[in-house]
Amino acid sequence: MLVNVTDVFTSEGKVLTQEFAWETAEITHDGSSYPVKSSNKLLLKLTNTAQGEALVEAKLQFVAGIPCDRCLEEVEVPFDLSIVQKLVAPDRADQDALEEQEAFMEGYSLNIDSLIDNEITTSWPMKVLCRPDCKGLCPVCGKDLNTGACGCDTFVPDPRMAAIMDVFNANKEV
Repeated sequence: MLVNVTDVFTSEGKVLTQEFAWETAEITHDGSSYPVKSSNKLLLKLTNTAQGEALVEAKLQFVAGIPCDRCLEEVEVPFDLSIVQKLVAPDRADQDALEEQEAFMEGYSLNIDSLIDNEITTSWPMKVLCRPDCKGLCPVCGKDLNTGACGCDTFVPDPRMAAIMDVFNANKEV
């Protein structure tokens, strides 16, 4: 979704406030897609701070369905995005400013979807768990250990003791 910011860049003290329905069915992160369970309206405020400069303030709340990192059960993760970004008109910006805002500016238009995608990437949780004591999946059979034990033998010998085990296995009398 593109919003023309020419009026805000050229009118001193101009404030533009808009609400948008953010109707996205899924979000993409690191090559995977996740469903958006619910979302509020996107609140956007553009404020002229100087000739050819503007301040973007955006707020968006939504809930995404992300699988638990241990058991793969879907977890509803709330996102509360609060974006503050300075914009410079393309004809007044130096090379550094142009490179910084090229991801979400297309000429004199603000690409709101790209701005939101950048913020989602930076606010993505490091680890998603269905509950703090999630036991995960059995490494042998794949059963969800939160629902009960599976009975598999999960003993893994310490590899540092492999040489000693070889001695014991070779000389059963020791």
